[in-house]
This record gives sequence, structure tokens and C-alpha cells, in this order.
Amino acid sequence: MTGNHSHAHSHAPADYGRAFALGVALNVLYVAVEAGYGFWSGSLALLADAGHNLSDVAGLLLAWGGFALAKRPPTDRRTYGWRGATNLAALANGLLLLVAVGAISWEAVGRFSNPADVPGLTVVLVASVGVVINTVTAMLFFAGRKGDVNVRGAFLHMAADAAVSVGVVVAGLLIRWTGADWIDPVTSLVIAAVIFVGTWGLLREAFDLSVQSVPAGVDVPAVREFLLSRPGVEEVHDLHVWAMSSTETALTAHLLKPLSGGENGDEDAFLADLTGALHDRFEIEHATVQIERRHDPRLCRQAEPGSV
Repeated sequence: MTGNHSHAHSHAPADYGRAFALGVALNVLYVAVEAGYGFWSGSLALLADAGHNLSDVAGLLLAWGGFALAKRPPTDRRTYGWRGATNLAALANGLLLLVAVGAISWEAVGRFSNPADVPGLTVVLVASVGVVINTVTAMLFFAGRKGDVNVRGAFLHMAADAAVSVGVVVAGLLIRWTGADWIDPVTSLVIAAVIFVGTWGLLREAFDLSVQSVPAGVDVPAVREFLLSRPGVEEVHDLHVWAMSSTETALTAHLLKPLSGGENGDEDAFLADLTGALHDRFEIEHATVQIERRHDPRLCRQAEPGSV
């Protein structure tokens, strides 16, 4: 029996530090302006959208933090470094967003019986600025959206927010043209629903990552079949796949690979080919493989479903 570890071939991610810094600065400024005008005008739609954009700032900071944390080297205390901290931060952020959704919805329902006089033109002007800022921020991550899940998440989040701001502009125009103040709380409820949908997905994914579930997009049966197809491999067990962070996937596995004709073969070349293929086919960056010459239950103390 031999135990072996190998890193898959990977390329360093592009440095989006400046893009994140600019995106955070633009959105913090816009949140301050939007919240100020929301309080001044009494527009719950503006306040709801300001809360949404504040969550965008948190999302950008989390993604930015992922880049920074990934660069910190492992230590004897934290052998994987600080990669998992982004998962916990996303979970906490999702819980706080649910509280914000509840507060917005409560206030909106109250406004149906006690409507406020909302100046539609102010809502239109302020939200229009949001359309521009969210679009500009999204474009900062346009080039990297296909190669990095963090960058893609930032791009999609900001692009969706631009669409939400367009909805606020439409609400302001309708208020100005019709004088119907009930449009404001209805719009805020719609925005709250959008936040809830995004937050629910964030919470589910963050929870899954926190309990080391298999990352979305990784097909474990396909991984098992691939490992079984490698030369000399007769059995796969103790196969585990989990997310080290929001951008890195890890794998451990025991491979039963009996001696063939009394020859050990080139195990280094076998592992190099194996981990490289795991990276290329399944985007698994960190693979640890234990090769066994005979199956010994004492070496496999943790059962896993679907063992071959």
C-alpha cells in the first residue's frame, strides 16, 4: 500500500483587486446617496433598493476576500489556510439579508394602509444612477466571468441589480404619471422578493459548502467511473469530494491497484496524469489519492455511499 498526494495543474487567477475596490467604492457611494434620498423622500422602494445594494457591497467584499484569503499560505494550525472563512461569511451574510427582507416586507405592508407621499421624479433620478453604477460595476468583471466562479458571481449579481434598478425607475415613472402611491410599497415587495430568491440560493449554497457537501457541478458517479477507468485500478472506495473554498474543490480517494506481474509501475507518472485529468475534466484542484495493493478494511474506517 502506498499513500500519495498531488496537486492538479492550475493557473493563478487573474488579479481583480482593483476591479473589486472600484466596484465597492462606487456601490458604497451609491448606497449612501440612495438611502439619503429614500429617507428624505419617504420612498420605501429607494430604501429597499439601498438595502439590496448594500448586500451587493457585502457580496463584492466576500468575493474580494476570497482572492485575498486564497493567497495566504497554510500553517501548522490551519493546514488549508483561510479558504473556508469565505463560506462562513457568506452564510452569515445570507442570514442578515433574510432579516432585512423581513423588515422591508413588514414596512411595505404597513404602507398599504398608511401610504406616504412619494415624489416620483426623485425616485426615477436616483434609481437611474443605480442603473449606471450597477452596469459599470458588472462590466468590470465581464472579461473574467467565464473563467472564475467568484468573478462570474459578481458579474451576474451586479447585472441583476441593474435590472432591479430599472424596475425602480419604472415604478417612479408610474407614480409620477398616475399619482398612485401604492405603487411604491408594491415595488418594495417585488424587490424584497428578488432579494429573498437570491438570498435563499446563497444560504443553501453557503450551508452546503459549510458542511462539506459536493460542490454544484461535480458529478461524483462520473468521477468514480473515471477513476475506475484508469489503468490497473480495480476498485474505488472512500471517495470524498468537497469545496475547500468557493473557488477550490478537493478530492480524496482510495484506489485498489494490485501489482501486475510483480511490477510497481511508475506511480508518480500515474498520479500526475490522474490529478491533471481530474483538474481538466472536473475542475478538482486539490487531489489526494491513496493507492492500495490489497483491500484492507482497517485502512478504510469511514464508509461512503456507492462504494465500488
